[in-house]
Amino acid sequence: MEEWLYIRTEVYPALLKGFWVSLELIIPSALCGLIIGIIVGVLRVYGSRPVMAAANTYVALFRGIPLIVQLFIWYFGLPGIGIYLSPFAASVLGFSLCSGAYHSEYIRGALLSIKRGQMLAAQSLGFNKVQMIFSIILPQAIRRALPGCGNEIVYLIKYSSLAYMITCIELTGQGKILASNSFKYTEIFLMIGVCYLVMTSVAALILGRLEERLRLPGFEHDRI
Repeated sequence: MEEWLYIRTEVYPALLKGFWVSLELIIPSALCGLIIGIIVGVLRVYGSRPVMAAANTYVALFRGIPLIVQLFIWYFGLPGIGIYLSPFAASVLGFSLCSGAYHSEYIRGALLSIKRGQMLAAQSLGFNKVQMIFSIILPQAIRRALPGCGNEIVYLIKYSSLAYMITCIELTGQGKILASNSFKYTEIFLMIGVCYLVMTSVAALILGRLEERLRLPGFEHDRI
């Protein structure tokens, strides 16, 4: 009885509060990361040489440096040059830039998979380079990149748990506080694990439905 009362009065409200903070972190980070990934992916394929080099450097840095180190730089390092970010802002910035680097790799691969014949056909119809990319090539590439980008969003849900390391108290942070106070580490972190499992499962379901909705019959076997 006491255990149930503790869960209802202490654990549930704290984890629910952390859950909403996690969602507030994940949603803008996922959207910004996807937008960054699309832009950087396009620049890596169709940009000028200096632009391609800059985009590739960005991807190498943000894929190569551990995310926790990136978060420490944004939150603890930037004050050294006079820039102060809140824990929430530093977390969203870190997640967006890191996620964008991975998204760009999926977008780049999808862009390169589009057959050259479509580009030549667009040029013959008078499309300039920008029109060709955004009207013909990119919509197809996004469809092909969606499974990989969806996988990255699922990863983002899980690594959003690192935000508590820079004092952004989301779901994992609330659980850590509760467990430290009650010493019920196994029970509390099992509940947190279930919460993340539910979030990733729902996200995978939504992304799967979106992929089905955007799929064109025969498109995956295009040989043009």
